[in-house]
Parts: sequence; C-alpha cells; structure tokens
Amino acid sequence: MAIDTGATAWILASTALVMLMTPAVGFFYGGLVRRKNFISMITLSFVAFALVSIQWVLIGYSLAFGNDPANSFNGFIGNLQYMGLNNVGMDPGPYSTAIPGMLFMVFQLVFATVTMAIVTSGFAERIKFSAYLVFALLWTTIVYDPLAHWVWGGGWAAQFGALDFAGGTVVHISSGFAALALALVIGKRVGFGKYSMEPNNIPLTILGAALLWFGWFGFNAGSALGANGLAAQAFVTTNTAAAAGAMAWLLISWIHGKPSSLGFVSGAVAGLVAITPGAGYVTPMAALLIGAIGGAVCYGILLFRMKKGLDESLDAWAIHGMGGLWGALATGIFAVAAVNGASGLIEGNVHQFVANAAGAFAAVIYAFVVTYVLAVIIDKTIGLRVSEEEEYVGLDISQHGERC
Repeated sequence: MAIDTGATAWILASTALVMLMTPAVGFFYGGLVRRKNFISMITLSFVAFALVSIQWVLIGYSLAFGNDPANSFNGFIGNLQYMGLNNVGMDPGPYSTAIPGMLFMVFQLVFATVTMAIVTSGFAERIKFSAYLVFALLWTTIVYDPLAHWVWGGGWAAQFGALDFAGGTVVHISSGFAALALALVIGKRVGFGKYSMEPNNIPLTILGAALLWFGWFGFNAGSALGANGLAAQAFVTTNTAAAAGAMAWLLISWIHGKPSSLGFVSGAVAGLVAITPGAGYVTPMAALLIGAIGGAVCYGILLFRMKKGLDESLDAWAIHGMGGLWGALATGIFAVAAVNGASGLIEGNVHQFVANAAGAFAAVIYAFVVTYVLAVIIDKTIGLRVSEEEEYVGLDISQHGERC
C-alpha cells in the first residue's frame, strides 16, 4: 500500500512537537526547584531524551511493539524481532498502513522519552547522577516497555478492550506512580518541611507549561496517525480540556488564597493529562467536563500530599498519576461511538468501563511496585541519593560542576 504523504507530513511534525515536550518538562521542573539544582533538573530531562532514544532503537521498540514471545505470559511483553530496528523500514508498518514503519517507531520513541522526564519529579534535588542513568535505562526497559505493549502493542489490556488514545495509562499513570514510589524510597530532602523551598523561577515554569500545551497537540492529535477528522477532533478536545483544567484549578485555589499563575499552569497540565487517554474517543463537551474534574481532582491530591508531608514536591503523582487514572476511567465513561467507534458507560457499554478500569489499576500496581523494588535495589547497591553535603551544596555543582 502506498504511503499517505499528508499523514506522513503530519506525523513527522507531531513527532517534533512531542520531542519538544521532553525539554519542556525540564523547564517546568527546573523553575520549581531551588536555584542550586536548576541545571540538574533540566539536564535530567535532556539526558532522558538521549538515553531512552538509544534504548528504544536497540531494544525498547521491539519489546513494546514486537509480537509476544512463544510460550510467554500472554500479552505481557514483545519479542526482539525489531531489535536494532531490524525489519523496521520506510514502507508502511504493521501498526499503520498510511505512514512508514520507521516514522511510527520514532513517534513512539518521543513518548518514551517524555515519560522518563516526568519520572524525575520523584527524586528532584537529591538523586545521584550515576544512579539516575542506571535507573532510567532499567525503568524504561522493565516498566515502560511492558506497559506500552499491554496497551498499544497488542498485549493483554488491548485484547481485553482497554482504550488509551495517546498515553493516559502508558505515559502518565506509569510516570506518576513511579515518581510516588521513588519519593518514598529516596526520602525527603534535607530540611523539607522545616524551611522554605520556594521555586527559583516561576516564569520558566510557565514557559515550560506553554511548551507542553503546544507539544500536546502533537501528542494527542498525532495519535490519530493521520491528517484527518479524528486528528482535528483530538486537537479540539485536547485544547478544551486544558483550558477547563486551568480554570478549575485557578478558581478552586483562589478560594484558598491567591489566583496564582503556578496553579493556573498546573491545572492546564492536569487537564491535558486527563484528556490524553480519551482525546480521540470523546466529544468536546465531555472534554470540558473531563478537564475541569481533572483539575479539581489533581488539586485535591496535591493538598493531600502536602498534608501528609510527602516530598514528591513537583507533583508528578498528583498531576500525572492521578490525572491519568481519572482520564482512563473517564474514557470508559464518556467514549461515544460517533467519534471513533467505541462507546462507554454513558452509552450503556459497561464492559468498556471495566476494561479501562482494569488496565488503569493494573498499570498503577505494576508501575508502583516494580519501580519501588528497582529503586530499593539500586539504593542498596550503588546508592540512589547524594550525600548530605552534596545536597547542601546543590546538584548543579556536586553532580555537574556547573553554576547557574
């Protein structure tokens, strides 16, 4: 079958848009930490892009999108048929008849890289750089790749009927609950809760959020894998949910104090996360509701996190983990057949809601437990955390020998 040049052009552009989201996460997080860790947080995201890119080309893509190995647990992980991009070329691949297989591969690559960047929230300002490299490589291989196979590579969740249009489960639940596990293993920053740890550059965080919102159009609309009406639908639902999430968080937080810019952009990201699994399955009016509830839910989880004194202070768990969980459940509720052929609970399809809930909660458990175990193993061997002296000096100097 001939390649669709329009679809190919759009997915090339979408890939570039999603790539931008990885450094955007670095900017978003970099503005939230103290100045002495500013370079470190941005570097972690950039390094995630390079490291995961290599892993994806060598084995990651194959583990996520290869066929299940013979005699394996059905639908858990792919084989190595695409190792080193073997059998991945310029002709249409098995996952799209409109675009080159190589393009589908690299479009999925940028999803994997931004996921690892989000995870860095869990050990902000206290991770040993060498430990980060080991963790990032192992986590992508044993957590992200299997989850991508479950949902997008023909694995058990896809077979059961779970819907995830652009990564609510694969990207956001996995990264958010991984960040929670990491925060529990690595422990609080020195002085957390005793003295102020104010963000060093809120304008940079706002810029990061703006780039994320911009890149998310490639994230969600690009997942239609074509330049078509479904891409336009996903584009509109994405923007609508982001706006609703931003305004919901802003208004609710205003009740508790000032209408902060940081709250506004956090709500926008929460709305974007919430709509991601359903962007190509729901209507714009449903997206408005999904985004608004997503903003409110994530704000509530943030307050809960603060009340419990948990130092997951860049809030990947509250925004990505819980926002992704809400989005997965909401897709099972609000999906309508008129959009993309899948109906949810409001159209009487109970199985769709059950399938989405099963896929989402399985991802929660898998991502949290495996990340926790992996973090403990690394901590007991090479050590996850910098020394107290290095933490006091700051990771910019102690880990990179640089000063902002």
